[in-house]
Amino acid sequence: MKSLAQTDREIFNWLFKLTARRNCRWVKLLSKTGDGQIYLLIGLLLWLFEPQDGALFLYTALFAYSLELPIYIVLKKHLKRQRPCDILQNFRAHITPSDKFSLPSGHTAAAFLMASIISSFYPSVAIAVYLWAGFIGLSRVLLGVHYPGDILAGAALGLTISALSVATFAPHLS
Repeated sequence: MKSLAQTDREIFNWLFKLTARRNCRWVKLLSKTGDGQIYLLIGLLLWLFEPQDGALFLYTALFAYSLELPIYIVLKKHLKRQRPCDILQNFRAHITPSDKFSLPSGHTAAAFLMASIISSFYPSVAIAVYLWAGFIGLSRVLLGVHYPGDILAGAALGLTISALSVATFAPHLS
C-alpha cells in the first residue's frame, strides 16, 4: 500500500507542476462544469425536448445521483484521506476545496456517472462525454485538490452507480 500511495503522490506532483505558477482559468472553468448544475440542465432539457427517452433519462439520472451522493459522503467521512493541499508543505492549491477530504473525487464520480448514463441513452456522443468526464477528473489534480487515486475511485463510483441505475430503469439499454 505504501508504494501505491507513493506512486499516487509522485504522479500528483508531476501533474500539478504542469500548472504551477500559471494562470489556470481554463482548468478552473473545466472543473466548474462538474459542479452539478449542468447535469440537472441536461436532464431537464432532455425531459422537455426529447420525447422518446428524455423522461426515462431524467429518472435514471435522478435515481443514480440519489444513490451516488450518500455513498460518496459515507466514503469520504470513513476514509478521511487528506487533500494534497492540506498535507503538503509549501503547497498552495489553485482553488479552495468544498470539503475536507479527498477520496473519492465527487466531481469525477458525478462526471463519470453522467457520462455513462448519457452514453447508455445516446451512444453516438460516448467518446465526447467520457473525454469531458476524464478532463474534469484531471482538472481536479491540476488544481491541487485531489490525488490521481481519488480520481480513479471517483470514476469507479460513478460508473458503478450509473450501471446499476441504467439496469434498474432502462434495462433494454444495458
